[in-house]
Amino acid sequence: MLKKVTLIITLAYSVALSTVSLIRLNNLPDVGVSFGDKIFHFLAYCLLTLLWFSVFLLVFNLKKKKAIYFAVIFAIVFGIVIEVLQDTMTESRALDVYDVVANTMGALLASLVLWFKKKLYIKNF
Repeated sequence: MLKKVTLIITLAYSVALSTVSLIRLNNLPDVGVSFGDKIFHFLAYCLLTLLWFSVFLLVFNLKKKKAIYFAVIFAIVFGIVIEVLQDTMTESRALDVYDVVANTMGALLASLVLWFKKKLYIKNF
């Protein structure tokens, strides 16, 4: 059950992140934070990495190190692809190298947290 739920949540989050990244967002409120957009990218890709790590670990039964590696690579490539699609498929969005940097930094932070975490405890239902 946990495997199925983990995969569904991760796929839903990935689709939602793709959708939000590619649609036109009008009249967003100003949060009053410098680089608020970059902070969102950082946090979104940190979560994306954590979710895909869970999938690689629980669903595909990869070892922890390999699951971290695949999750980070997936998140970074995913972020680059989304940025390229923003530039080529949308008129309201453009490729932003700083977004790619923020995405990558979020993925790398998640990997460091996972790397130094001693043990992952998951309660079975």
